[in-house]
Amino acid sequence: MPRIKLTKTVVDAATADQEPYELRDTIIPGFLLKVTPASRKIFMVAYVAANGQRRKPAIGRFGEITVEQARTIAQDWLADVRKGKDPSAERSAARKAATVKELFGRFIDDYSDSRNKPSTVKSNRGYGKIHILPHLGQMKVPDVTRADIANLMKKMSKTPTNANRVLAVVRKMFNMAEVWGMRPDGSNPCRHVPKFPERGKTRLITDPELKRLYAYLDKAEAEGLEHPFIVLAVRLQFEFAARMSEILQLEWAWVDLDNRRIEWPDSKTGGMSKPISAEAIRLFETAPRFEDSPFVCPSIFDPNLPMSKQTYYLGWKRILERAGVPHIGTHGIRHRSATDIANSGVPVKVGMALTAHKTVTMFMRYVHTEDDPIRAAAETVAQRRQILIGGSPAVTAPAPIQEPIVSPPMLALEPVEASTAAADPKPRGLEDGKYSSRTKLGNYRPFRHRSGENRTLPPGTKHAETMQEATDVQ
Repeated sequence: MPRIKLTKTVVDAATADQEPYELRDTIIPGFLLKVTPASRKIFMVAYVAANGQRRKPAIGRFGEITVEQARTIAQDWLADVRKGKDPSAERSAARKAATVKELFGRFIDDYSDSRNKPSTVKSNRGYGKIHILPHLGQMKVPDVTRADIANLMKKMSKTPTNANRVLAVVRKMFNMAEVWGMRPDGSNPCRHVPKFPERGKTRLITDPELKRLYAYLDKAEAEGLEHPFIVLAVRLQFEFAARMSEILQLEWAWVDLDNRRIEWPDSKTGGMSKPISAEAIRLFETAPRFEDSPFVCPSIFDPNLPMSKQTYYLGWKRILERAGVPHIGTHGIRHRSATDIANSGVPVKVGMALTAHKTVTMFMRYVHTEDDPIRAAAETVAQRRQILIGGSPAVTAPAPIQEPIVSPPMLALEPVEASTAAADPKPRGLEDGKYSSRTKLGNYRPFRHRSGENRTLPPGTKHAETMQEATDVQ
């Protein structure tokens, strides 16, 4: 194997032979030129990796890169080898790396299908088909950067809630990519990518609205204005602070009236159990029932199926309109029930058991702060403060009366003649025979505006200390 200093002249002069041959450089050990029978001239570098394997990766073809450029690359690669790296293996791994499309398919099959609810799996597939794959599908998993994720979020800025859900799916995908060895640990590109603020907030059903709602439910039952199963579903959702799906999928086999308990074998947060109150027992005992239907609230047209979400939502919407209550989604029922639970004074852990929340943070998201408790708390704090400072607490009327807000009367200023006002554009304050000031109010005199006997020096100043010393000497 001939050794020669590789130069442009030498490479140009190299001719093809029947068998491929190599010309090794005398300056950089391992740097060589391979000439093939087809007259291809390829720069390569030979080395022994840290694991003992011999490597000879190609750097590039002569013509695409120059001799000096190839020699520089060979130097860099050999330096990496000395550091324990393997440039050839890294290049091979990069070529064989999975695409985001392949990662998404594995994420659905190996993770989401076995760990998520069918509805969540369906949502994940939709997010991938509509948003993730069109933007990132053809990219290699190791090549996805934080900027790529930020660009995806920017494209979805008009739908911030959906964008946040997509970000959650992508973040989990790349977490699993680290578990499966597709990316190094701690390299998730979704890290530090901020979510959009979600300004949508479920409105709380107020006390007057709740009274009108239940008054209409009573009237609807008495006069047959609504289908009994829809009215029953609304009452049960209020009673159990339940999700809509938990009521629509509820089966009679799960209801244990003897032990006053319902066992849901599966829900959004897994299996759960809730006690049955006296009102709930009354609802179950008086509920209409089809003998062959396993569901408490079956479909109106097919008792063998549960009531559809559309049927329940449209019925709830119609009930709100007829009761004179502004529209709110069915999840507003759960928010109102959770707020009633929190305001009833039960411990937080008990409230979480009633709503089937796993964390205090999630439970508190459903609890709304009402005006009356806040107003009462503010009055309590104000009265305590008055007692501490030695005053008498103000007496609060038992039923506060809303009166129009009247601004306090302004202090009357001395009239100023028109000619004076025109000559002096600055408004003049109150007169006390010694000076006028725009900042004087009542008995208050600003320090730097006081004159004569009513001028008091600001405490702590050097002049004030001098005057005090003079007074003490006298």
